[in-house]
Amino acid sequence: MLRIAVQSKGRLYEDTMTLLAEAGIKIPSSKRTLLVQSPNFPVEVLYLRDDDIPQSVATGVADLGIVGENEFVERGERADIVRRLGFSRCRLSLAIPKAIEYTGPQWFQGRKIATSYPHILRSWLDSVGVQADVHVITGSVEISPGIGLADAIFDIVSSGSTLVSNNLREVEVAMQSEALLIATPQLDAEKRAVLDDLLFRIEAVKAAEDKKYVLMNVPTERLEEVISVLPGAKSPTVMPLATPGWNSVHTVIDEKRFWEVISQLKALGAQGILVIPIEKMIL
Repeated sequence: MLRIAVQSKGRLYEDTMTLLAEAGIKIPSSKRTLLVQSPNFPVEVLYLRDDDIPQSVATGVADLGIVGENEFVERGERADIVRRLGFSRCRLSLAIPKAIEYTGPQWFQGRKIATSYPHILRSWLDSVGVQADVHVITGSVEISPGIGLADAIFDIVSSGSTLVSNNLREVEVAMQSEALLIATPQLDAEKRAVLDDLLFRIEAVKAAEDKKYVLMNVPTERLEEVISVLPGAKSPTVMPLATPGWNSVHTVIDEKRFWEVISQLKALGAQGILVIPIEKMIL
């Protein structure tokens, strides 16, 4: 059985639980139990603080972990990145008070910067040749300039609304971050087999993201033109209809291109276009 460490609360917790549910893995909800076993898949979930997950995986307390890349890099623990998961995206940025003019990275020379990510910050400062006073705090980093504790901050930014509410503006992005699936360096054959099954399920869920299954009726004389504009994973399925001169065409379209492609299909004579969401897709 695999033990997987996940964040005990917050957006990463919610995204992780959604992924596991979509992969068909049931996790009983419990507010008080730190270790919960799935009734239909050989995994148990260990709920931890996000900054404790890298160490728990590196030391083998947990076999796997789902953790923000920012925490994984900051902690510097020895664990393998198994897969990037593409959710809980954010960035680590430097921000300064709105009223101050920013002249580039050298502005930070000799300044005091408040952060919960000192190692990533120092690495960025070294990369731009700047020496600054890194002030390590936990909690509400964004209030530091307003109370005179620091000249700037280095923190996670998602929408940027927290910066705006504290009269700060983002001036440099040091790192992009997303959720990672990490593993302890040494997994035995039995656990590796369970991990492979888990990855198979995750791949099926991720492959279906932002995809639509589209069915349409197409006149035979326009069939080749319609097929030429379809961005499906492979050749679309074409089946003749009972009405002579018409065919049913089935394909998968990326949602980002959906309206662009649908407009082209309609112009080419496609009718009765039916769009269906996809839950899983096995490639």
